[in-house]
Amino acid sequence: MRTVYVFPAGDSTATAARLDRLMPGKDGYWSDGKLFIDFMDEQDDHLFLGWTPEDVRLLDSALGHRPAWALLVSVSSHIDGTAEIRALLSHVLEAGGVAIDDYSGHCWTLEEIDTGCKVDGLGFFDFRTHAARHGQQPWTIARASSGRQV
Repeated sequence: MRTVYVFPAGDSTATAARLDRLMPGKDGYWSDGKLFIDFMDEQDDHLFLGWTPEDVRLLDSALGHRPAWALLVSVSSHIDGTAEIRALLSHVLEAGGVAIDDYSGHCWTLEEIDTGCKVDGLGFFDFRTHAARHGQQPWTIARASSGRQV
């Protein structure tokens, strides 16, 4: 699975209500079978476990504060997922915030995602370019369906 951390502006209750309108969910977990969304709280889930201090500083700088919660969105390996993750972000980042994908260290705003902005030659959720840069075959539905891990 490919993942995206999402740090929406506003409070967690409003974001949970948006997610409840979009897909089935219960107890801080939502899924439509394509996207799997976990609510992460800094106190309970060690939100920044595994993050480098520099990555946390970049996030703090992008948001102007240290967030206490986030959404961890996992994208099914059985789909491309680009359209699905963008559709989700159009709802949960509509009031502001940022998303961070597996492929760059950039904190992406919804405007940057919607306009196709590139940072260091990568767009948001740009797994194809990332794979090419690292000498890997790009992820494809056929590869995901074959049972091979990417």
